[in-house]
Amino acid sequence: MDIKNGFVGTVGNTPLIKLNSFSEQTGCEILAKAEYLNPGGSVKDRAALYIIEDAEKRGILKPGGTVVEGTAGNTGIGLAHICNAKGYKCLIIIPDTQSQEKMDALRALGAEVRPVPAVPYKDPNNYVRLSGRIAAEMENAIWANQFDNLANRLAHYETTGPEIWAQTGGKVDVWTAATGTGGTFAGVSMFLKEKNPNIKCVVADPMGSGIYSYFKTGEAKSEGNSITEGIGNSRITANMEDIPVDDAIRVDDQEALRVVYQLLRKDGIFMGGSTGINVGAAVALAKQLGPGHTIVTILCDSGSRYQSRIFNSEWLASKGLSVEF
Repeated sequence: MDIKNGFVGTVGNTPLIKLNSFSEQTGCEILAKAEYLNPGGSVKDRAALYIIEDAEKRGILKPGGTVVEGTAGNTGIGLAHICNAKGYKCLIIIPDTQSQEKMDALRALGAEVRPVPAVPYKDPNNYVRLSGRIAAEMENAIWANQFDNLANRLAHYETTGPEIWAQTGGKVDVWTAATGTGGTFAGVSMFLKEKNPNIKCVVADPMGSGIYSYFKTGEAKSEGNSITEGIGNSRITANMEDIPVDDAIRVDDQEALRVVYQLLRKDGIFMGGSTGINVGAAVALAKQLGPGHTIVTILCDSGSRYQSRIFNSEWLASKGLSVEF
């Protein structure tokens, strides 16, 4: 018998999928961890579980307590699911620029959702900083603090990284993923580098983020902007500190969209924009390295969370983007 113990027991152990159309085009094995098959629908379920269980172990989250977080959506969805499964309340502070689908999902899950204006991290009313202040003012509440809570990257060091290593039989040449909190990229990089220091760990970054610039020049300077949600940053989070990074690659929105639509139309996989950045980076690296390499990345979440945006031609046109496929 193979029976999982509720929602919590179902997090992780996702399949590793060969992306056939991209692998055929490049001559490389382009593999992607199907994190959208986690029970809450995204890669963020892993971090959400580890953050809550870490707080329980440390005795700072007590029965009936509230988990507060500032999130662009997916971590909040994971937290809301786990709070329901464990008997906690959930309060989410979210930038008002995020998709309506994610806000609706959070409310359907029973979380209290407070949209706030999207302002830079340096602003005291930035959604992340605001969530920390709100949590500090409440009784029996914790601030999940996914950006700087090292339980986030530990989740991927202890689960995602080992799963990738086992599923590939240790045959990995390159690991690439975008960073928001940095937890996924950092945890997997730490584990894979311990196993084989020759594995290249490459940060993928959208326009409008300073991470690419930081690893190329030492200064987190952004240029342009992006329609992708939940990735990119203007600072190095605690999760990304002291992490092995071999290179950085930038993928623009038009290329990310092309990738997302190819995944759907040629591979039958319905994904969101951050996956377009991840797979776009994997394809660019495959072209740089030449045939015969194995490149691993992440399929973050389903395109159903972005139907009103990246799968809406009118919305894309309003952003000066189009898809020809």
